[in-house]
Amino acid sequence: PIQWICFNWFGYKAHKKSVDYLNWTLLRCLNVLGTTFQIDINTSIPNNVPIIIVSNHQSMWDISPIVWYLRKYHPKFISKVELGKGIPSISYNLRHGGSILIDRKNPRQAIVEMVKFSKYLQKFNRSGVIFPEGTRSKTGVPKSFRRTGLQTLFKKIPNGYVLPVTVNNSWKLQRWGMFPIQMGVRLEMTAHPAIKIADYEVETLIDNVEEIITSKIHK
Repeated sequence: PIQWICFNWFGYKAHKKSVDYLNWTLLRCLNVLGTTFQIDINTSIPNNVPIIIVSNHQSMWDISPIVWYLRKYHPKFISKVELGKGIPSISYNLRHGGSILIDRKNPRQAIVEMVKFSKYLQKFNRSGVIFPEGTRSKTGVPKSFRRTGLQTLFKKIPNGYVLPVTVNNSWKLQRWGMFPIQMGVRLEMTAHPAIKIADYEVETLIDNVEEIITSKIHK
């Protein structure tokens, strides 16, 4: 109800603020379980440009640190369509907060949504978050990047920047599913220097971003 009231009565800014503090609350709940956070954000991230945040994906707990610690850049997510229903607060935000829901079984629908998403990010100079591994790594070992989504975003947003992000140890929080949550985990998130998309060929840029992200994942 809080998100609904913020969105329908007060608009985007109020809704975003409610989502920001929802994720702050989730992080504080993890603190109760002994979770600590090491956050390293490079200060070279530009303002007032569209940004593609590219991150490895270890668990659902990757999301809250990105939302909270990069909230200045208005992160929106590329999510699977199944998440658009049935998850309190999260599903509502995905449907109404600027994120997109793609059907991985329908490539045409996915491409159409990605193109719309690119236009949205350019119009409002916001950031889009993509996990190009496709599915989370349950052991922390990175999977090969799927390139189609990155290719579409980079080609459609040539004036934007890429922000590579590496997350470590969040897989431990979901080692046994949603419950129990392992205690005493040190979750690390590193936002590397931003890269101007126009400075590279698309395929070279994808290779570079994948190397930057995976090189900092704990082996």
